[in-house]
Amino acid sequence: MEIEIATIGGYEAVGRQMTAVRAGDDVVIFDMGLNLSKVLIHDNVETERMHSLDLIDMGAIPDDRVMSDLEGDVQAIVPTHGHLDHIGAISKLAHRYNAPVVATPFTIELVKQQIEGEQKFGVENDLIKMEAGETMSIGDSGKVDLEFVNVTHSIIDAINPVLHTPEGAIVYGLDKRMDHTPVIGDPIDMERFREIGREGNGVLCYIEDCTNANKKGRTPSENVAREHLRDVLYSMEDYDGGIVATTFSSHIARVKSLVEFADDIGRQPVLLGRSMEKYSGTAERLDFVDFPSDLGMFGHRKSVDRTFKRIMNEGKEDYLPVVTGHQGEPRAMLTRMARGETPYELDDGDKVVFSARVIPEPTNEGQRYQAEKLLGMQGARIYDDIHVSGHLNQEGHYEMLDALQPQHVIPAHQDMKGFSGYVDLASNEGYTLGRDLHVTRNGNLIQLVD
Repeated sequence: MEIEIATIGGYEAVGRQMTAVRAGDDVVIFDMGLNLSKVLIHDNVETERMHSLDLIDMGAIPDDRVMSDLEGDVQAIVPTHGHLDHIGAISKLAHRYNAPVVATPFTIELVKQQIEGEQKFGVENDLIKMEAGETMSIGDSGKVDLEFVNVTHSIIDAINPVLHTPEGAIVYGLDKRMDHTPVIGDPIDMERFREIGREGNGVLCYIEDCTNANKKGRTPSENVAREHLRDVLYSMEDYDGGIVATTFSSHIARVKSLVEFADDIGRQPVLLGRSMEKYSGTAERLDFVDFPSDLGMFGHRKSVDRTFKRIMNEGKEDYLPVVTGHQGEPRAMLTRMARGETPYELDDGDKVVFSARVIPEPTNEGQRYQAEKLLGMQGARIYDDIHVSGHLNQEGHYEMLDALQPQHVIPAHQDMKGFSGYVDLASNEGYTLGRDLHVTRNGNLIQLVD
């Protein structure tokens, strides 16, 4: 059976991930993401109203025109998890393919919300839920199966999909860390990865997220970030002024910790911002998390400002607002607070807790720098980098290669500079660049089996 891989997006920069695998006449697309920085840089442009070709030219969504070179029918679109760089283009591109979107329940719900919120392209693809640990048949040949393997990441309900073919398995390894003690959900299923490495013809190809491939050691568990956050917030227990926290809205485990620790120090937590309300509300509705019944979640700007007024009237010392804006996004709640555009007034000595790192990309770095400077000008004290990454460091990459023993490896989710660390470690494991280690670019085809 012929096996061919199209590296469509995410092979020249982080963002707009998209990869297609052809096994005989059947094609499966993994991820269909957005490059958010390309959208944010056009602050006055309504990208929701733009044509997909204009968004492709802007670099906001994957250029999927290489799909016309794949001789087969798309049988499924499979996002690995609910981050926008993996699902954000489904509402803009999925209508081109007569195929269902197959994902875990939380991811499917986020995809559904994306589609419902943007009707321009009339996306009507079926949405199929599949749990980690389950398998489904792909196409009519009866020879190709899709399996979901549970992984841990900075969002709940993440998986690595595995395409089982007669030539061996294709393991799509974006995005994960090896968390054996997660705050929410099950640990990474390393036992299953090791089994896949030993089964049948083994692993034909492993496509790997290289975000932290230049970082030594292993990525800590989310429990490490939880304890760091606990320590920081408990140290503020006797402070009688304002405390504000921000984190990734999609990081439900981190939001859960913030809500719990706010209560521990005698403050009422409240979640503010559209994406904060969307992700946490969805997670609670699907029973992934059990928030207190009186936890307020407000996304609409008028509701947020009413909440800020209530906090100022009743006393900042009684509340912990958890707000959007950890990257300094221009329209997010924290940035509005920093500019003095909300009823919440920051005073000298007030605490701002960033339970997130700056995503290493120029747009984010510039926006975050500006937001921190504006907060500092209002007298706020910054608590930074209370976070652990959702991606594997070098030792995790070695463990995955050892578990899977893949015949071919394709680094992804980085630019050429970011691939360098992974190329070095894969070379140390006996892979050779150009033979079985394939550093590629967006829009290329890799023929693994003729």
